[in-house]
Amino acid sequence: MPTVLSGRALAVTATATALLATALGTHTATAAAAATTDKVLVIGIDGVVLDRVKAANAPNLNGLMAQGLTAKSTLYANPMAATSSGPGWSTIATGVWPDKHGVKDNSFTGKNFTAYPDFLTRIENAKPALNTYAAADWEPLTSTDQNGPVFSAKVDKRLSLKGDRDGYGTEDPKIAAAASAELQGQNPDASFVYLGQVDSAGHSYGAASQQYLDAIGRVDTMVGQLLTAVQNRPTYAQENWKILVTTDHGHTDAGGHGGSSIQERGTFVIAKGAGIPAGSVRTDVKLVDVAATALAQVGVDAGSAIDGVPLGAPDDNDPFDTLRPSLQGRVDETGIPAGVKGFTHTPPAGWSVDNSKTGTGGVTEWAGWAFATDEFWSQSQRDQWRELNVRSRDVFAVADSDEWDDKSHTGSYDSTLITPQWAVTGGTTKNLTFQTHYRHEAGQSAQVLVSYNGGTPTVVKSYTADAVAKAESLALQVPAGATDVQIRFRYTGSNNWFWTVDNVKLG
Repeated sequence: MPTVLSGRALAVTATATALLATALGTHTATAAAAATTDKVLVIGIDGVVLDRVKAANAPNLNGLMAQGLTAKSTLYANPMAATSSGPGWSTIATGVWPDKHGVKDNSFTGKNFTAYPDFLTRIENAKPALNTYAAADWEPLTSTDQNGPVFSAKVDKRLSLKGDRDGYGTEDPKIAAAASAELQGQNPDASFVYLGQVDSAGHSYGAASQQYLDAIGRVDTMVGQLLTAVQNRPTYAQENWKILVTTDHGHTDAGGHGGSSIQERGTFVIAKGAGIPAGSVRTDVKLVDVAATALAQVGVDAGSAIDGVPLGAPDDNDPFDTLRPSLQGRVDETGIPAGVKGFTHTPPAGWSVDNSKTGTGGVTEWAGWAFATDEFWSQSQRDQWRELNVRSRDVFAVADSDEWDDKSHTGSYDSTLITPQWAVTGGTTKNLTFQTHYRHEAGQSAQVLVSYNGGTPTVVKSYTADAVAKAESLALQVPAGATDVQIRFRYTGSNNWFWTVDNVKLG
């Protein structure tokens, strides 16, 4: 185990974030005039509820949000994985979801870090000349204790303390001091620093407690210490830093996590750096994007090897996401909180829904294909795999005969989502891609149909088994003479279950 690095304690005030922001802004303005070195710092704070950060005395975290990006999102739940630290930090570190990295709980049984290594290890593999650093006091993150490590031995320098044994209130300040000394006095290009005491306070007192807010305040001071260390680097004027702050899961008001409530599934990404607008808020960012962003910052392109997308990547222009301003609150779904606006039946421009074969009545929200958010849809009925729709982002299309059937109706469910007509060239091959999440039961059907030049639709894909959080790709052979194509997603059923579709592209 590496020795704890010595270093004087840095005075931290509410100005730490402001100093960093000013320096970042000055640096960004002059970046074109001089070559810079790209660097990234990921700060992981265990078990933080974002809304409680906003209520706490946390000038550094709130300052980062004011000067950069804030993005809330939601996690999976069982049977994909528990909302626990093992799956959460593995998802953050690897940039892939638990169905790939294999960690379902804190035992780390089934881990597949060989195929899906942490982002620091990917950096070492791609650019071994870069310096990597990881410091944590939850043992399995940076040591072999408890079936770790998440961050492998390929990382240039790892610091591992024992927060479970010695207490996070004692060990977090040591992590912050050592990491600050490393950041200011050494030359790390990519770093990960973990702090654990907020989660401990959540377990002991609950997220609604003053003790939880106090723990956030103490950790915020340590965040300021890290930011000041970065800003005080002698070579800072020649560097381009990206700062990311994230968490592995949420907490209930009473304390605890691991389950499927929206509070336990809550997570976030805060980001500051060149190209990130101050005070920006996004609803399409996922936890897997942390690793992707860190890799991109130092020039490592993971591509399709990971699920994440760098924060600076071009907008994918998903038409479903344009519907967010028009989303409405619940009508019949009493289990969804009244203040959550998350569904509409109005499709985006050029799209349509054919409900002519669907019966009347049923639950209003799910009467035919709807467009919804995860926060809304997954709360309609927990623990039925809706939480597993991890590869959809922001607003997606959903056909849910299971929930529709919970109110009296006539007939059965038969709804078709129809794309615009897209131009094609006869005799070519086009690739239809989309994210999908389908739960199957006998008696229901889910079909993808294609028609050319307004002709009869033909089935190109039929789902006869579960397709959980799948990235789909279908090769379409365009017939000679065809000038346009239209895609249909037809779903039929009488009760269970559902089908989601998102980010439909023809390339």
